[in-house]
Amino acid sequence: MDQEKDVQDDHKMSNSGKSSGKQRITACLISAAFFGALGSSFLYGYNLSVVNAPAGFIKAFYNKTWVERYREPIPAGTTTLLWSFTVSIFAIGGLLGTFSVSFIIKALGRKGTLLLNNTFAVAAALLLSLGKMSKSFEMLIIGRIIIGVNSGIALSALPMYLGEISPRHIRGFIGQFNSILICLGVFTGQVLGLPELLGQESRWIYLFSFLAFPAVLQLFVLPFLPESPRYLLMERRDEAGAERAFQRFLGKEDVSQELEEVHAEARAQDNLHAASVLQLLRSPAVRWQLITIVITMACYQLCGLNAIWYYTNGILKAAGFAENILPYITLTTGAIETLAAIVSGLVIERIGRKPLLIFGFSSMAVFFSLLTVFLNFQDSVSWMPYLSYICILAVIAAFCSGPGGIPFVLTGELFEQSYRPAAFMIAGTVNWLSNFAVGLLFPIIQEKLQTFAFLVFVVVCTLGSIFLCLFLPETKNKTFMDISQSFAKINKIPIPPSGQEMELVLSVKPDMNGKAPDAAKMESSF
Repeated sequence: MDQEKDVQDDHKMSNSGKSSGKQRITACLISAAFFGALGSSFLYGYNLSVVNAPAGFIKAFYNKTWVERYREPIPAGTTTLLWSFTVSIFAIGGLLGTFSVSFIIKALGRKGTLLLNNTFAVAAALLLSLGKMSKSFEMLIIGRIIIGVNSGIALSALPMYLGEISPRHIRGFIGQFNSILICLGVFTGQVLGLPELLGQESRWIYLFSFLAFPAVLQLFVLPFLPESPRYLLMERRDEAGAERAFQRFLGKEDVSQELEEVHAEARAQDNLHAASVLQLLRSPAVRWQLITIVITMACYQLCGLNAIWYYTNGILKAAGFAENILPYITLTTGAIETLAAIVSGLVIERIGRKPLLIFGFSSMAVFFSLLTVFLNFQDSVSWMPYLSYICILAVIAAFCSGPGGIPFVLTGELFEQSYRPAAFMIAGTVNWLSNFAVGLLFPIIQEKLQTFAFLVFVVVCTLGSIFLCLFLPETKNKTFMDISQSFAKINKIPIPPSGQEMELVLSVKPDMNGKAPDAAKMESSF
């Protein structure tokens, strides 16, 4: 009888998996992913590129303001320092946002945090837009800090929200909205920065005014979309609210299986309250998940792509391109990035997270190596600069094929509900510190190593690929409990026999009647 019941349960699980694979993607889910990312990751991407086009105009504004204020020209070193500070302070703001996000999420939830975050974007847009009129370069610097705070909060709250509202069979696809909108933001900043549009001395302030538009649009749409049902059920104990959220995201009335799976995950956790960073660091059960995320997120920034974004014009000038066509060449890099991110989102559920990450980092190592060779021979061969340009495009495409978005997806997948906010806080801290380090150190590295500077990134990408190949399990189409179990061996945590995993969990954390629900019901599309 027991064997017959096991066969029946397996059959039910199989049918459940098949039905979930055919489950349609609802307009509610797509709207939450798109508008959530529009007011969050889009602004992050936009701010990575928007300062390139008006750089000369902003420096001239600094000089003019200095002369009017102090009756003497600004020293050359001071101009460089102020400009570098304006660019790099964005990362410091991001770090501040990351430090605060776990507290905001605990109080307001995932959706509430995204809504509150729009106030930072609007405030930054006002400061950056009115700085010139007020003759205050300090307003620009403060505005860059505040929009950095916005990005720091967004890059933690948004992936958390997307991961928790998505059925597991499309969790990677929905999570890639974060990456796609980052790339689209970069591309939009490049387009609006063209001389024919806002890249003029009389119009550059409107590049920063544009920051308010996506934020206001999100403020109008997101309140009508549901909160994360996992957050509502596991942290707010609002089962009715969670049921309604599941129904809207999935487009069906019967969501009992989804609710049962979340209940099972809740029973399997020792602590349903959000764990602190210190608790996360001390827990042996998630040690290798944490190591994996720290290394992956560090490689995400230290792989060298930000060096290309921050210093695209300088790299292309060194490659021999005329200055008057640089904005249009830069535009093609943003287009390639966006296209590669879209393709990655479309194939991630078929190929998987691990292969895309390893392919991306490995390809970047190859193309950075070729770029180094081409840059060393560009003065001796007339057509060599074009090969350098092709390598730049290839590096960007390789990055967006996996490393550009999957680290954020993984951070949400590798940790159970109680650890997730602290995990995003640690991942975000690594992200922004690495971002700041690249922006600060790459000019020094480039000055010392010249055309061999990109070999540093070859080493980072190679080591990252090796680590991921050895230690990262595939998370495609797995529940959060399945993913936690896949790390149990390396964490030296006992693994229950596969046929008794759910029964053991439920015997440890029984329901109100002291009975364990049918294990087959635990499997669902989430």
